[in-house]
Amino acid sequence: LNGLTKSGVTRFAYTYDFGDNWQHAVVIEKSPPAVEALSRPVCTTGKRRCPPEDCGGPWGYRELLDILADPTHPEHAERLEWLGEDFDPEDFNPAIADAILAARFGHA
Repeated sequence: LNGLTKSGVTRFAYTYDFGDNWQHAVVIEKSPPAVEALSRPVCTTGKRRCPPEDCGGPWGYRELLDILADPTHPEHAERLEWLGEDFDPEDFNPAIADAILAARFGHA
């Protein structure tokens, strides 16, 4: 990302899962102060929990959220069972995300 910033790029698009076509707009808002270099990605902030895999892309996820918000929907119980009772789309903790990155990249 530093290389992009140095070249003047502060915004780019990223597509995840070409089947479901999740389009992400990545914006580099600012660089944190210089610190000792890490050899792994770091999560400093974020917003909302990521959608579950294979939920049908942006449109399927919107439908899933609508179903979860309506306890009278015929598919409500089935979707809750699929996700687990603890699924909260608003839940996001940067410290937990960073710990997962550290564990994934071998620097726990």
